[in-house]
Amino acid sequence: MVVDSYQKKENKKYNNIIPCKEKILFLLKNSKDLINQKKIELKFNIYNQEEKIALHHRLKLMQRNNQIIRTYNDYYITLENKKIVQGQVIGHRDGYGFLRTEKFKDDIWLSIEQMKLCIHGDIVVAHIIKSERKGKKIAKVLKRLKPNKILIIGQYYIDNKKDVVIPNDSRFNFKIFISKPVIFSTKISIGSIVVVNLKQHSIQKNTQIKGRIVEVLGKEMETNLAINIALRTHCIPYLWSEKAKKQLSQIKNTINKKDLKDRIDLRHIPFFTIDEEDARDFDDAIFCKKKNNGKNGWILWVAIADVSYYIKPRTALDKDALKRGNSIYFPSLVIPMLPEKISIDICSLNPNVERLCLICEMNLSNKGELLEYKHYEAVICSHGRFTYNEIFKIWNGDPELCFKYKNVLKYIQNLSSLQEILKRYNISKKGIYFENIETKFILDTHFRIKKIYQNIRNDAHKFIESCMILANVASAKFIEKYQLSVLFRNHDCPSKDSVINFRSFLKRFKLSLLGGEVPKSIHYSNFLKKIINRTDYEIIQNILLRSMKQAVYDPENRGHFGLSLSSYVHFTSPIRRYPDLITHRVIKKLLLKEKTIFLKEKSLYKSNLYNMNEMKKIGIHCSMTERRADEATRDVIDWLKCDFMKKKIGNVLTGVISNVTTFGFFVRLNQYFIDGLVRIASLSDDYYYFDSIGLKLIGKFSKNTYCLGDILQVKVIAVNINERKIELSLCMSK
Repeated sequence: MVVDSYQKKENKKYNNIIPCKEKILFLLKNSKDLINQKKIELKFNIYNQEEKIALHHRLKLMQRNNQIIRTYNDYYITLENKKIVQGQVIGHRDGYGFLRTEKFKDDIWLSIEQMKLCIHGDIVVAHIIKSERKGKKIAKVLKRLKPNKILIIGQYYIDNKKDVVIPNDSRFNFKIFISKPVIFSTKISIGSIVVVNLKQHSIQKNTQIKGRIVEVLGKEMETNLAINIALRTHCIPYLWSEKAKKQLSQIKNTINKKDLKDRIDLRHIPFFTIDEEDARDFDDAIFCKKKNNGKNGWILWVAIADVSYYIKPRTALDKDALKRGNSIYFPSLVIPMLPEKISIDICSLNPNVERLCLICEMNLSNKGELLEYKHYEAVICSHGRFTYNEIFKIWNGDPELCFKYKNVLKYIQNLSSLQEILKRYNISKKGIYFENIETKFILDTHFRIKKIYQNIRNDAHKFIESCMILANVASAKFIEKYQLSVLFRNHDCPSKDSVINFRSFLKRFKLSLLGGEVPKSIHYSNFLKKIINRTDYEIIQNILLRSMKQAVYDPENRGHFGLSLSSYVHFTSPIRRYPDLITHRVIKKLLLKEKTIFLKEKSLYKSNLYNMNEMKKIGIHCSMTERRADEATRDVIDWLKCDFMKKKIGNVLTGVISNVTTFGFFVRLNQYFIDGLVRIASLSDDYYYFDSIGLKLIGKFSKNTYCLGDILQVKVIAVNINERKIELSLCMSK
């Protein structure tokens, strides 16, 4: 605790007069109104000037010790007060905004005046000043705790002889005045897309927001520019540090005898990689065989690239990889977690080359149950690179492919036999399995959409997924046995409110979810199996997905609700996910300790590579980078969709309502699998209001409704590239 010299001297003199910190905290915690020092003085009968100075020092000390917060207008607050909230600002293009908090389910309204004190993305503390406004709480911003430090992308203009930038993201509802002369090798042309670094101190009420142009990205929008915008908007690292480059140059491309020391030689085993057609890095390979002609089950080998052999903790490459957290796969470009020398060369399990691996060897029963497992370091040589579609076709007797791969056909058929077992019995019998249909693009030479199609997961996809889940489960069990810190992949059960809302939604379809107040994974799983043949299956499945919580990384094991597993880690993708790299390091440390099992120093077993606090921070960071990657790729994909739909303006198309909101409903266009928005303001035949429980719009007078699953004909009327929105108007319904 920090105590200044004034406090030491005056403590005794004013101890009986100046309220103690507990009394001040009690006052601030229970007050309905904001309190400044003057009100505290009146409350505790402090009138003497010296006593006021002593109180000021006590408040200052409490502020320094993070016990209280001093706001813009010199109020003192504590976050324990029910009227005080902390949250993230969500801007709106019309100037107002919302405050998203953990304390309240619904966002809190921020007026246009309040938004002059903050910007989209800021973390602020606010005071709830009214209980309702159209069903929303209203808040008054008191202080910016953590300013949004992201770079802002916008277009450069000259306004009244002043350099200004208009942000592309309409949630930043202001102009940015460029405070310093723009110094670049060539003059910036009007309309150019630029990157601006804000001057944080300029964001104050009734002042111009100032910034500095730090980069010019270009003028004509195209796919690579959309990617560059996404990288900077989401603050994604895309350059390697000089130290990382130097370390990379020292890593050899070939394997020598020293690298093979203490490794099991599995080069004779015909491992295969099975991935998508456009995959570039191959971090997993598999092989399986029957035990005793299949009477006693199966042996399954999952070989994972030994990235941890090359990337040691706290080295330059490791630090860069941690900053990235994961690889990001854009339609025309990959931002890898590790340099390409590692990700698509040295550690990629390319065919017919020797690679260092960490093996998870598993004994499975005739029902696909995990009986025994062991991990060890090995060297393998992949005997082939297959795609999911090739394997699926071979399993179904494609004559051309069967002839082409006749030398390894029996091993591929072994995979098919094991697949039938895993499909029948399922690795997680109670887990929730979704029938995902992925939208895929074929791009032209300019990386713009040429064709859109839906990629349906076949049995080969599901088989590889089951093999990876088995390896992840075995790895979690192995680490838990020794109680070492690792990042578990946690998926918490849905909140009670989410369950109630989902059940209310199901009533409209005359469906129900069993399981009482706290349904288990098996109840969701059985529900999906029951509706699998319905035409509206995908819509209902998407609503179910939205009712679920996001999976996160955390050193505290809380289990995986979706898979119905008590413990789960990520082991199978260390090339593209940092938590998997940590899992490998922990497993290899345990393998080293197992070799010294006869030593008396058993305390070595519980020594951690990372302490719990360090692991917690890494888990929070990697959970964030995962969401960041999703948001960035969504930005680029949405741009591609908008770019594609610009050519379709004026077309009348058929679609199905995929989502309903307060401002309108989204229609999934059947021909292109793209969503467009029909705004509620465009429905001129009645006044419509939003039913949040039934997820539908209802006409006030006509009682006409627009619900999820309704089939409509719509017209493409506009495309807003900056907002990534496709505007539709209603033609007729079927």
